[in-house]
Amino acid sequence: MMSSEEHLQETDTEARFEFKKEESSAFEAEKGLTEETIRVISEDKDEPEWMLERRLRALEQFQEMPMPTDWPGQPDLSEVDIDEIVPYIRPDIETRGGAESWEDLPEEIQDTFDKLGIPEAEKNALSGVGAQYESEIVYQNMQERWEEKGVIFCDMDKAVQEHEELVREHFMTKCVPPSDNKFAALHGAIWSGGSFVYVPEDTTVDMPVQAYFRMNSEGMGQFEHTLIIAEENSEVHYIEGCSAPKYSAFNLHSGGVEVFVNEGAHVQYSTVQNWSKNTYNLNTKRAIAEKDATMEWISGSMGSKATMLYPSTILKGPGATDNHITIAFAG
Repeated sequence: MMSSEEHLQETDTEARFEFKKEESSAFEAEKGLTEETIRVISEDKDEPEWMLERRLRALEQFQEMPMPTDWPGQPDLSEVDIDEIVPYIRPDIETRGGAESWEDLPEEIQDTFDKLGIPEAEKNALSGVGAQYESEIVYQNMQERWEEKGVIFCDMDKAVQEHEELVREHFMTKCVPPSDNKFAALHGAIWSGGSFVYVPEDTTVDMPVQAYFRMNSEGMGQFEHTLIIAEENSEVHYIEGCSAPKYSAFNLHSGGVEVFVNEGAHVQYSTVQNWSKNTYNLNTKRAIAEKDATMEWISGSMGSKATMLYPSTILKGPGATDNHITIAFAG
């Protein structure tokens, strides 16, 4: 039997993730997935034409693919109705691309991440931290000493604008193309937010960088994209956290992660996800490891209505290695 102290600890832990905030958005797309929706999202983000073209091509692939029914161990996905999902919500903050100071965020967003311990983590143990609320990054910060060495840690929307060549070369081209599966195509069409990490050659980032993704609204989808590029003989540890409160309507999380581990580089990707019981968690995560590169995946996945997750690594070069430690806990 569970002791009263253990019960209190469990209740406190659940409350830490289950709290809700009143919705406050600057822009909210209509439910469902149409070409018009894609164009509206891309226009709201002021994206270059090539990204809009990739979104529209991914939409075509999504519409052409049937819903998977025969994947090994697949849970029941009959309730996943994209027409009932709000694919994009821009939170009501003054600075697009994230506030530079934590104090510049609206009080309700500060409170959300304070409850989850993000500011304390940034001060104590991280080289950089990013926080996504609904569909966009609301805060991003990187310690100056890493910026001076050429390390880039920013949100994906900013990377599309400021690091266009790198993103255009790597974004859903070789690692996780939209044709990979129906949910990868869905992600390619309506991705929003996420993290971009670039580590130059022979650079070791000896403190982790962290991003936290929070879904607050009922009936929404979150589709953040994480792109990590580690150049030759570099090293970085990226930590990701995700959560959402419980509602009666289902939520959908369909993120995408692409990691490029170049020759002799070492990347560790750690994720802890604590989803409510109404969330479908359907992700695609993949790395490409070149000669003598090392990729490590550490994953803790808790809760959700259904989780389908298969982090994988293509061992492309001789001497490339890959290691997985994954714990999943339902309910």
